[in-house]
Amino acid sequence: MEGRCLSQVSVTVQPHGFRVRGKKGNSFRRLCHDARLELNSPCGGLGRCGKCRVIITEGHANIGEPTKTEQKHLTRKELSAGFRLACQVIVLGEIEVIVPKETMPAQLRLQTEGIYAKTEILPLVKKTCLEMPQPTLRSLKPDLERLLSALCRGNARQVAVPMQVLSRLPDVLRKSKWKVTATIWSDREILDVEEGDTSKSVYGFAVDIGTTKVACYLVSLLTGETVAVSSMINPQVQHGEDIMERLTYAMKGESERAELTRSIRKGINRLVAECCSKSEVNPDHIYEATVVGNTVMHHMFLGIAPNYLAVSPYVPAVKQPLNVQANELGIEINPHAKIHFLPLIAGFVGSDAVADILATGMYNKKELCLLLDIGTNTEIVIGNQQRIVACSCASGPAFEGAHIKDGMKASIGAIESCRIDPATRKISFRTVDGVAPRGLCGSGIVDAVAQMLGAGLIDENGTLLEDAPYVRSGESGQREFLIVRTSEGYPRDIGVTQKDIREVQLAKGAVQTGISVLMKTVRIEPRQLRHVYLAGAFGTCISPASAKKIGMIPEVPLGIIRKVGNAAGTGARMALISSKARQLCASISSKAQYVELAAHIDFRSTFMRSLSFPSQSTQKRSSEKRTESKQTAGKIRPQRLMHTQNY
Repeated sequence: MEGRCLSQVSVTVQPHGFRVRGKKGNSFRRLCHDARLELNSPCGGLGRCGKCRVIITEGHANIGEPTKTEQKHLTRKELSAGFRLACQVIVLGEIEVIVPKETMPAQLRLQTEGIYAKTEILPLVKKTCLEMPQPTLRSLKPDLERLLSALCRGNARQVAVPMQVLSRLPDVLRKSKWKVTATIWSDREILDVEEGDTSKSVYGFAVDIGTTKVACYLVSLLTGETVAVSSMINPQVQHGEDIMERLTYAMKGESERAELTRSIRKGINRLVAECCSKSEVNPDHIYEATVVGNTVMHHMFLGIAPNYLAVSPYVPAVKQPLNVQANELGIEINPHAKIHFLPLIAGFVGSDAVADILATGMYNKKELCLLLDIGTNTEIVIGNQQRIVACSCASGPAFEGAHIKDGMKASIGAIESCRIDPATRKISFRTVDGVAPRGLCGSGIVDAVAQMLGAGLIDENGTLLEDAPYVRSGESGQREFLIVRTSEGYPRDIGVTQKDIREVQLAKGAVQTGISVLMKTVRIEPRQLRHVYLAGAFGTCISPASAKKIGMIPEVPLGIIRKVGNAAGTGARMALISSKARQLCASISSKAQYVELAAHIDFRSTFMRSLSFPSQSTQKRSSEKRTESKQTAGKIRPQRLMHTQNY
């Protein structure tokens, strides 16, 4: 029996035309993953999303009958045509499989650019070219003392020197004829000593680890200029699209937890190599890095067990800023470089939120601000220079395209916006890169639901009206509004089902609840907000008008809403080049008050109310009153209305 379990199977994968070999009894998805052929699998292979569709063309006898999960996600017509789910197909013998285009991961449009924020250049890393007299029989000062004397200009000072640097020092000094460049960190540790004058080559690396994407920035520490940018899908997505799925995987055991840590470190090393190749920079000349991310990403990168973040009271292992040597984490920059992890706030609100607050400058504003960093996990912050409160909510499945019947990420062919003429009900849409539509990404689904609401196709409870045009009953029996129709020459129908609308309601309800709870905490109303910042890739792509229409953004003037892109990446770069910015991050972290939504007394009732869409007549009346609100705006002093107890 054991020998049979360990026997190998061979699978032919089309249209690639190559063979994948692996252990008999594994799923097709697992065989592909082991062969480094990644498939679109938002739920991490748990069978929840139904997105990893493949077509079995040969070897049906070697895979068994469709599972209940497959029968749930695939129609009878699809099953009879050979469609199966890659995560459900157990391979017991040779088969041939076609991987459709929609199941192959497409080139995702990743948001790397963010708000510009001017920062004083005050890096902790400095390089100094030194020339010193060589030793003689009359001057027997040891090499290290000679170096430190030149570095400190004769003033005795305690400076740490790594053993690897000290071991090379005699050779470096003599090969360079006593002219070297010393790299010192924070005026207290020598990171490297090089031959000759390399003082112009001093770089840092800023990293934003998102649940979905990773963005990296190579920065000159002399000028503050970003010399190269690279990004990628977070390689951990194969173990789950959202945080909770990855936490579930990590909690299986130490090997699974180590795999998540190993994959993100390997991914960052790949981005380091890409940035250095683009800019022709030697990785050894990268002497410091700053890292931001939510609490789970922070713990997984550091190799800290994230298990206890998944259970009440959701306490992180560490909150304070950390400095770790690069070679301890296996990051392929200068081995003695310092990797600085910005401080967290609490719960799932991590250092990416701290970086957002820094980049937008809301910590220093007199006016009240609302910050939304929308993604698979949404961070919500309200505050000003007097007080900052923050929370997080799970919002990703719908906004990232998962759990949506025709949902997909913001890659080529995704419908990113659509419009429905209220009079004619004519539908128009725009796709990423202007190619034929393949599905709906997050901004597209929000647009579609908002337009359907405005056109009277759905009511305030989210019910899709039966007599609405372009509405049909699908094979599962649920109603579906078609945005793209085969009758108009497109290869497949793409629509919004009743279940999709419910998913949007859950996602927008979570965000709306978080905003409402924070506003209650600081005792303000939407009319008192003066700045609303939308951060992250989804926040950059979404239509503020559509977000307002479905109730995800409060009823505020569109003019105060500003898209700030990858503000977390901007904040990470600011902290990289400025020691003052780093101190501000520590201050923001200690100052921010965290609100645990699930523990709030009004959470359940607020969430239930937030599931409904705003009344369109109410929104119209609010718009009519906007002029009146502007006239009284000057009389409102929001900083005095904020509750400052425990601050």
